[in-house]
Amino acid sequence: MNINQLKYVIEVANSKSMREAATRLYISHPALSASISELESELEINIFERTNKGISVTPAGHEFIEYAKKAISQYEILEDKYLTKNRHADRFSVSAQHFNFAIKAFTEVIKRFNPKRYVFSIHETKTNEVLENVRDMKSEVGIVSYSSANETLIRKLIREYKLEFTPLMVKDTYAYVWKNHEFADRTEISLEELYEYPCVSFDQSADNNFYLNEEALADFVSQKVIKSDDRATTMEIFAELGAYSIGSGMLAEENAILQGLVSIKLKEEDPLTIGYIVRKRSTLSEYGKAYVEELEKFREL
Repeated sequence: MNINQLKYVIEVANSKSMREAATRLYISHPALSASISELESELEINIFERTNKGISVTPAGHEFIEYAKKAISQYEILEDKYLTKNRHADRFSVSAQHFNFAIKAFTEVIKRFNPKRYVFSIHETKTNEVLENVRDMKSEVGIVSYSSANETLIRKLIREYKLEFTPLMVKDTYAYVWKNHEFADRTEISLEELYEYPCVSFDQSADNNFYLNEEALADFVSQKVIKSDDRATTMEIFAELGAYSIGSGMLAEENAILQGLVSIKLKEEDPLTIGYIVRKRSTLSEYGKAYVEELEKFREL
């Protein structure tokens, strides 16, 4: 078993077929298939089930892939720290759901210290990746939220991943629309009134598990759904299609990407609890401590 085989398995699991994975990995289909078969023989388990309709991950494969992801993450951390040209640079990493204050706190840390040489990372990503990145030490601090629909699951994952959650604020539920939308001048609106418009949701997982959504009212079913994981793309969809999304109502006026966006209080209520996570009993770096201090400036609880 080697690191490349672990990467191969993860890519195949994230692809629709072995051929698609081979294309993404820039290796031949036969070479990829042979490498994974060798790994399965060595481990004496079937990671994938192969049928005429394609491949799927077996129960044993799911368990193996979880360990593989952790191993890859740790390897990448070691590789970045000890084998790259920037191995002597200061490092700090944050993972967050799509909240502007998380970015603001991050930039304030950089301005406060102004290191001469650094490699800092901020991953604005999916809920499960925020949790996993902090668990696997890819990030020191993570920003996550939960609503009534997914509180139980999020808290369960936080316990299982040996993380600590510190709440900062509880936000009411708002709809975001573009400034030229016919409802842009409204102060309150219902989801029923928005039903005919496309609803934009941040794409969370390969299986589209709505229980990991970062938006409130996750169990609301819209007849028109657009999945997106890029802010600029989402803004274009708002402007061109009259679409809307559900959020916390926090808009940063100085954020150029969000200019033109309007928030409208929703009649339906599903408050969102937002806070930060760290690993239990971990000692934060000076940058991690400074970042938490910046986050605390947004505390409302």
